[in-house]
Amino acid sequence: MATKVAIIASNGGLFDAYKVFNIATAAAASDAEVGIFFTFEGLNLIHKQGHQQLPLPEGKEHFAEGFKAANVPAIPELLAMAQELGVKIIACQMTMDVMHLSAEDFIDGIEVGGAATFIDFAKDANISLSF
Repeated sequence: MATKVAIIASNGGLFDAYKVFNIATAAAASDAEVGIFFTFEGLNLIHKQGHQQLPLPEGKEHFAEGFKAANVPAIPELLAMAQELGVKIIACQMTMDVMHLSAEDFIDGIEVGGAATFIDFAKDANISLSF
């Protein structure tokens, strides 16, 4: 049986993005089927402008230099890698409605769907994670 990984991204900071996209790309590179459901602040991770400048937690600004020194890819690069690896990206329709956002506010290649869309994907997942 192939591995299936279902991830919920509900937080929108830089650390959250690294957690989500590191796990997603590692799983997809290992031939797992991966889907991420972006909701509430997690939508920042796929927002056209938002994902370019995600905030670090207060007091953790020194990590920016560490990411650079360790040659850790920037979030836009990790997001592109995830898409190239076939990671399914689902933006929460309800949250988009609440925040007055449309599909045009997000990167290309996303799917807009509700919780039922994600549940349909995740119902037979081997691994389920939430960040």
